[in-house]
Amino acid sequence: MDVKREVIAIIEDLFMEDISDMMDEDLFDAGVLDSMAVVELVLALESKFSIKIPVSEMGRDDWNTGNKIVAGVEELRNA
Repeated sequence: MDVKREVIAIIEDLFMEDISDMMDEDLFDAGVLDSMAVVELVLALESKFSIKIPVSEMGRDDWNTGNKIVAGVEELRNA
């Protein structure tokens, strides 16, 4: 499973935003994510990848770009 492609697809499905060309941009500053969107995203990622994302790992600066989200998912899948 290509985690990057799946993360991009989840974000596009949830928020109707293609982030494939903005993987290093802050998704909060770009208006893609906000506090409610993060909850939706976490639930979708946990379901899709069969992972549990600890609340302690969901700091805005830790998961604020597409690449950071992909890296976080990959780390949790390999834990």
